[in-house]
Amino acid sequence: MQIGFDTSCYTTSIAAVSEQGIILDKRIMLDVEEGKRGLRQSEAVFLHMRNLSEMLGEIDLSKGTSVSVSARPRNVRGSYMPVFTAGVCAAKAVSSALGCRLNEFSHQQGHIMAGLLSANLIEWRHEPFLAFHISGGTTEMLLVEGKNFENIKIVGKTLDIPAGQLIDRVGVKLGLKFPCGKELEKLAENKTDTITLPVSVNGTEINFSGAETQAMRLDAAAENIAAAVLDCVARTVLKVIENAQNMYNIQRVLVVGGVAANKQIREHVKNAAIFASPGLSGDNAVGIACLGGCV
Repeated sequence: MQIGFDTSCYTTSIAAVSEQGIILDKRIMLDVEEGKRGLRQSEAVFLHMRNLSEMLGEIDLSKGTSVSVSARPRNVRGSYMPVFTAGVCAAKAVSSALGCRLNEFSHQQGHIMAGLLSANLIEWRHEPFLAFHISGGTTEMLLVEGKNFENIKIVGKTLDIPAGQLIDRVGVKLGLKFPCGKELEKLAENKTDTITLPVSVNGTEINFSGAETQAMRLDAAAENIAAAVLDCVARTVLKVIENAQNMYNIQRVLVVGGVAANKQIREHVKNAAIFASPGLSGDNAVGIACLGGCV
């Protein structure tokens, strides 16, 4: 049994997998006070430690043969966020208690592995492919190579705010609870009018600040603003995917990250890319646990 830990900005996750599949997938969202647009890293670390203490007291990991953890945001030198130290501490303690090896990966590697697993595309690991990581803190088009995705090159990105930040900022203004993705999606389902926000894509470089400015100034029903924001993100994602496919002559594109779970975006882009399942799009430790079995 391979065990995985992931402590991202807003989710505490523990998972366990085996040859039979996913044995455990336990997550706790970090609570953000109403009206706020996020947590300080120090607040998030404290909440992760509290959550991990509760979770480890409720589950049996005694059959673990490896322990893996997301120790950093990206697989590059200098990549660091304090929230990941909580998971590393827990993973070290469990691996020491079990007497098994400890593997460290990046949060981004975990997302990609979870996406391939959920889409039944593990064989993609043997050839280069593109992965679009779209979340609250990241909007990046990646060229991925290596068995465990050791070589990840950013070939496109947002130059200002990530897609998830656009969604969350507008969502909070509309009175939704942060993070706002699920509530914004539900609100958009009731739209009564179509509003078009601008898409700003230059090759594989993205700007969302113009769309944010217009969305914040809209005098329209909340459901129509919500739908407009998601439509803007969907059109942006599709344009970047098409451009990257042409630039790198690679048609295999995987879309991962919390924003990738959105139904409107998935429907708009479904013919151009493969999506992680909604359940494994957001932050989770399943991909990290799976990577531990490949070392």
